[in-house]
Amino acid sequence: MLGVNTTTYNYQLNKNEIFSDSLKGIAINSQPGFAIHLPVVSYNPVSVVSIRTVPSISFHETEFVYSYIQKDKLKTKSTRTQPTLINFPLLIKLSTKRLTNFSAYALSGFSYSIDLASQKDVDQTLSEPIIKLKQHDYAYHVGGGFDFYMPYFKFGIDIKLTNGINNLLIQDNTFFSKPLSSLKSHIWWFSITFEG
Repeated sequence: MLGVNTTTYNYQLNKNEIFSDSLKGIAINSQPGFAIHLPVVSYNPVSVVSIRTVPSISFHETEFVYSYIQKDKLKTKSTRTQPTLINFPLLIKLSTKRLTNFSAYALSGFSYSIDLASQKDVDQTLSEPIIKLKQHDYAYHVGGGFDFYMPYFKFGIDIKLTNGINNLLIQDNTFFSKPLSSLKSHIWWFSITFEG
């Protein structure tokens, strides 16, 4: 399996801090990422149901842009998050019956991820402030796709949405974290699968 992704975050503002800091807005801009998957492990209790896991390592990047008023002028500051995640999903795949060389399917499930590039212990006094994220994330998946049956293998394409369940924000009262009360991952995945 090969995959690409775009990552952003569902966020909630810390309303107690917005006006005191003259914050006018936060833009979260997703950047392209990619994933390297291990072989698909699948169990098929019946022909149209598959319970599968596809462990992967994925690379993500997101830009946070803060607009604020300082001395009656509108200014911006930005920072980036760049997690490198090892993902352990458990998915259920529900397929239609094969029609000639084609079938459609829906996906749903949950995953656990650990960030190998976590900066949760970075000393903010020694560098430019960053947004610190927790190392462990839990999420649910929904998606769907299509399988095409070739003479020697099955070729699949799918798109999935992953929504984080837990709050990833480490609140350390820096310029970037203080206006926020919650950050939850929001990732779109596009994958291509080859199965023998």
